Amino acid sequence: MELYLDSADVKEIEEAFQLGFLAGLTTTPTFMHRHGITDIDGTILKLAAMMPVLQIEALGETCDEIYKEAHRLLNLGLDTERTVFKIPVSIDGVKACKMLKDEGIKVNIHLVYTLQQAYMAMAAGADYVTPLVGRLQDQGHDALELIKQCVKAVDHYGYHTKIMFSSVRHPEHVRNAINLGVHTCTVPWNVMKLLTENVFTTLGTRQFTEHTQLMTIRVKEVIREANPVATLDDTVLDSIVQMTESGLGAVAIVDNGKVVGVFTDGDLRRQLEKNGKTILSKRMSDFSYNQPITISGDSLLYDAVEVFKQKKVDNIIVLENDKLIGMIDVQDLIKMNLIV
Repeated sequence: MELYLDSADVKEIEEAFQLGFLAGLTTTPTFMHRHGITDIDGTILKLAAMMPVLQIEALGETCDEIYKEAHRLLNLGLDTERTVFKIPVSIDGVKACKMLKDEGIKVNIHLVYTLQQAYMAMAAGADYVTPLVGRLQDQGHDALELIKQCVKAVDHYGYHTKIMFSSVRHPEHVRNAINLGVHTCTVPWNVMKLLTENVFTTLGTRQFTEHTQLMTIRVKEVIREANPVATLDDTVLDSIVQMTESGLGAVAIVDNGKVVGVFTDGDLRRQLEKNGKTILSKRMSDFSYNQPITISGDSLLYDAVEVFKQKKVDNIIVLENDKLIGMIDVQDLIKMNLIV
């Protein structure tokens, strides 16, 4: 099944065609009006240069007007091999279709709402016949049955016509198109982007990513550049400054280059509740510290997660060859979805 983009938004057209496998673009005067386009001819030429096939309107009230409009557009410099003229179905429309097809020019008969209309377009040699499914369903009709009948007519009678499923409103319409065996489906970009989405795919991908990170990324690769450190001679206020500047909720306490403890924002709150703001001038040597929880920078994130779970701490000191290189915060792993 050919996949076309249905749009006139240059920005989303450029984004969509980066996929690399779209068959072409369908567009309408309504789309162009919606996006404030006034230079229609200039826009058509710009779009034609961007994609493999462009399907555009050739409008007119009579057969001759439709025929002349198609040739006027071709005279702008369009390539007949890469241009399909969309013509609303009518007696004049199918007559113009036959005239253009006799000259090797490609035609899409669209705004089709009945099998009879589709048949007339097929008999005239249209390359594409396009029922507007969404619009027909809006009117309470069984649009999918019409698509089924059109596909069956092409297959049964051997017409060289492709049935294009148009007026796509949601991903379910694309599933309908596939199941009904249509030859082409033209889809808005907002719907096309949803075609690869599924909640179970998202959850599975996230799980695979998380497990890969756990088993391949080392602790030193995720520690922050900030390395908050205070000596025993520093004051509590000095430590608060270090924590604030680093964005971490703790500061490593060192003595002669050796880590002797960790002072956390939790420790700060408890000291303030117990002793008041006088503690701000106290030295870090005035407090006692538990043995700091450490991990090697070469350890995997899996190991860090296990330490956080077992020790129930918020911060782990990271060492490399027994030298302090930073600190890993439990919030860093929560943001990576490695800890719930």
